[in-house]
Amino acid sequence: MSDGHAVVVGASLAGLRGAEALRRAGFAGTLTLVGDEPHRPYDRPPLSKAALTGAVAPEATLLPNLHALEAEWRLGIAAIGLDRQARRIRLADGATLPYDRLLIATGSRARSWPNPAEAGLVGIHTLRGRDDAASLRRALAAGPKRVLVIGAGFIGCEVAASCRALDLPVTLIDPGPAPLARILGQPVGEIVAALHRALGVDLRSRTKVERLEGDASGRVVRAVLGDGSSVETDLVVVALGAVRNTEWLHGSGLDAGPGGIACDEAGHVLDTEGRPDRSIAAAGDVARFPHPLYDGRPVALEHWGHAVAQGEHAGRLLAGAASGAAYAEMPAFWSSQGSITIKSVGLTQGADSMVFAQGSPKEGRFVVVYGREGRCIAAVSFDSARWLPAYAERIAARAPFPPIRGGTDEHSLAVLAPDFPEERTAP
Repeated sequence: MSDGHAVVVGASLAGLRGAEALRRAGFAGTLTLVGDEPHRPYDRPPLSKAALTGAVAPEATLLPNLHALEAEWRLGIAAIGLDRQARRIRLADGATLPYDRLLIATGSRARSWPNPAEAGLVGIHTLRGRDDAASLRRALAAGPKRVLVIGAGFIGCEVAASCRALDLPVTLIDPGPAPLARILGQPVGEIVAALHRALGVDLRSRTKVERLEGDASGRVVRAVLGDGSSVETDLVVVALGAVRNTEWLHGSGLDAGPGGIACDEAGHVLDTEGRPDRSIAAAGDVARFPHPLYDGRPVALEHWGHAVAQGEHAGRLLAGAASGAAYAEMPAFWSSQGSITIKSVGLTQGADSMVFAQGSPKEGRFVVVYGREGRCIAAVSFDSARWLPAYAERIAARAPFPPIRGGTDEHSLAVLAPDFPEERTAP
């Protein structure tokens, strides 16, 4: 069926590319895109880097349209409910939208500081959207006496590096043993720690913020740490991860919760009984799906390339052009911190071994490969991305671990334990 009404809820990268794929696959009916932000789809990766340093204005991050959409845009209006029996979506302005096919791409939002009173202090920021980046950029340009970043995941590390690029004093606090240790393992996390200390970041690992305190005017002035010490600060960036936007689906009968929306291998959403609804697909951060490269383990990914690939797959699926094929795109991400670019293929989660395969950790240019039960499952490069395509092929082929031998610039291939901290989260 090439006509009818297709609705995309979530007007960001996955939603935009999904809508374009619908059109390219021959869908000629009515197309509506719904977004809770007032902006057309924009690029998020620059928001924690170039948009903070002033190299790129937050409003200059609009994504290009790669295919004519001929669509109605309903921006600045959140979807608040889904009636699958009537095939209608309820919007925050009281309107409803009928649909014949629906793409859910509502993504995720930044996790707030858990104490609402403290989170409301002036000078407390989170970073997820364009308006967040614009607000934080203005605060940084005002010259804070010290920036405190809580959380040393990718966003926290990128923000800390951006602050140092602006020559601002910055303290980075994380309860883990080292930055990114939950994702890359402690040996690599220690390298990331050394990188940030070399940038001039005041890094405090194995440390928790107990509370944030404000002055009489309601502006943050310090953070009290778990050991009783404090950090004087007038600008705090809370970087505690993301929350998937699934609350609006409560009561819809879909299997949706904090971990995302459950999907089958093709990308159709599942109800609470595990049955697919073939009129609805999900894509991007919000979709939890069984990845064939990882024995069908459900995963939800928050990476740029994944949002593009899964959005396009979901668009073809809803247009009837995907033949129910499983979505099996190789996970990949990148991060820029200081002068170092970190890139990855595959998923490190569950790795039981790792090797520094190429380059030298001491020099800061290397490739580390992760294995699980004798098979290559992921590779991460620090300024050595030329090796990643070869490792991606081996991961896809379920090649044995350890990986490539006899390559140029080969390291010792000593097998190490990744030593992931407990309560580790997927990349």
